Amino acid sequence: MRYGKYRFIASFLAIPLLLYVVFVVSPYLQAIYISMTDWRGFSADRNFIGLANYVELMGDGRFWQAMWHNLLLLIVVPVVTLAIALFLATMTTVAGRRGAVGRGGVRGSRFYQVVFVFPHVVPLVIAGVLFSFFYNPEAGLLNGLLRLLGFDWLTRVWLGDPAVALPSVMAVLIWSFVGFFYVVFGAAMKSLPTDVFEAAVLDGAGRVRTFFSITLPMLTDSIKTSYIYLGILMLDGFALLQVMLPDGGPDGSTEVVAQYLYRAAFTDGRFGYASAIGVALCVVTLVLAVVVLRMGNRERVEY
Repeated sequence: MRYGKYRFIASFLAIPLLLYVVFVVSPYLQAIYISMTDWRGFSADRNFIGLANYVELMGDGRFWQAMWHNLLLLIVVPVVTLAIALFLATMTTVAGRRGAVGRGGVRGSRFYQVVFVFPHVVPLVIAGVLFSFFYNPEAGLLNGLLRLLGFDWLTRVWLGDPAVALPSVMAVLIWSFVGFFYVVFGAAMKSLPTDVFEAAVLDGAGRVRTFFSITLPMLTDSIKTSYIYLGILMLDGFALLQVMLPDGGPDGSTEVVAQYLYRAAFTDGRFGYASAIGVALCVVTLVLAVVVLRMGNRERVEY
């Protein structure tokens, strides 16, 4: 009887598992193999060279510069994005009305919710094109507004100055992703029990104390998951940067690993080396996920 049950379950899992192996596991294994060859990508000739590509990668200054840019994106963009999204979600979900700390947001919350989510509706590629015009040093809206307000000394060649090119791209990424995580945190806050907030009000807790002592601890799992998701996106960062700064920015000041991988494969014709870059990036992504999941481990808050 039990054998028949297991065979019945296996009959349902066999096809999905086979598809997963063919379309997910197999490409990873192929990439690892290609990374150990000198394949140029345009012929069937490939020689097995072992770990030579990885040895070269360890001493590649351009790769490490690109990795440093990814690290900056990984630190700055998720922290700022999640902080803003958390603040906005708190104000429109649990900040309370008329000074009361409780469920419900500030006056006009429904309107603000639409406004905050709108940037996420704009595709990232379209956002890149729009902000390329926005940052234009001569006809761009940003420098135009600064000149109009009398702040001519603040005008910059925003995407042509190594000092501000990467921060300018970070601002676009933050603008694009705040709306999505605002929705995530807002939904998580709406699922919190109302009696906890009511008890906090009766005990005389203010808004700040309620946020740090009740709301934030209960959202820890959502915040960690959001950081992993956004962190993986920042370890890529290819789409927006390829639209706004396809050559890696001035003096390579904005080039990320994904752009370097693309250039190694399709410009230099070194598909084996590009695969090694991809495998290294995959390992870094896995390490990030494990570290974030293990950080701040605590006993689950029961409610």
